[in-house]
Amino acid sequence: MIDCKTEISQGRRFAFGQNWLRFGQLIDEERVARARRSLETALSTTDLTGRTFLDIGCGSGLFSLAAQRMGAQVRSFDYDPDSVNAAEKVRQEFAPHSDWSICRGSILDSAFVQQLDQADIVYSWGVLHHTGALWTAMEAACGLVAPRGTLYVSIYNDQGAESRIWTSVKRRYNTSGPLARRLLLTGTVLYLGRHYPLRAAVRVANRLQGTAEETVSRPRGMSRRHDLVDWVGGYPFEVASPEEVFSFCRQRGFELRHLKTCRGGIGCNEFVFAHGSAVGG
Repeated sequence: MIDCKTEISQGRRFAFGQNWLRFGQLIDEERVARARRSLETALSTTDLTGRTFLDIGCGSGLFSLAAQRMGAQVRSFDYDPDSVNAAEKVRQEFAPHSDWSICRGSILDSAFVQQLDQADIVYSWGVLHHTGALWTAMEAACGLVAPRGTLYVSIYNDQGAESRIWTSVKRRYNTSGPLARRLLLTGTVLYLGRHYPLRAAVRVANRLQGTAEETVSRPRGMSRRHDLVDWVGGYPFEVASPEEVFSFCRQRGFELRHLKTCRGGIGCNEFVFAHGSAVGG
């Protein structure tokens, strides 16, 4: 397997795992509950008892934990060893006696993927577009869905020229030192809040100083400050339109069951697909 740490040190990859380790310190029962509610809404169920759940790119492990709380048998993996450590810490604190398993692996590693069992629910939120080979990763994820199973993914929205600009920002972030990174974070907050300049300035101060704002849980249980760092630094970076994702999955026997878009703006479009044999079932 390619050395993740080497890629990070060479500026070819963002240190996702370090960000997740810091975020993991904020995880509490409120955030777990919010993460669980988001899964329940997208999957249209509150009970995953007897179902297997594969978390591709588990990050902090928050959503693996949410699925475990819903009764699923969970297996998680991540390419970044720090992410694996972050998820292990969450498992040890919140589900120490569960059969939730965590390991290091890459969705682009065909030998590793072939060793995985298909799962009833294959989940990968905001991950596949950071592999450097989005459609190869999507192909592998589709192949891991069991018959009558569910594929739940989110992919960054294609904004055309603006997405190419963000690619340059992210590449610059990962090849820069601490000061330049701070300036890029500051500039991003001011840009995103340009219609509300005073509010944006306050957000800059809060997010860069790590004040109480980050303790306020977002709808999926996430943290604004850590999401900001993930957005600005998240590289490799690829995008896709909702139509491209829909067409790709339909050609592989999946039918769309749930869609939540970012309305053409910055962020992820969220998809839940049912495997072809489950359609109408």
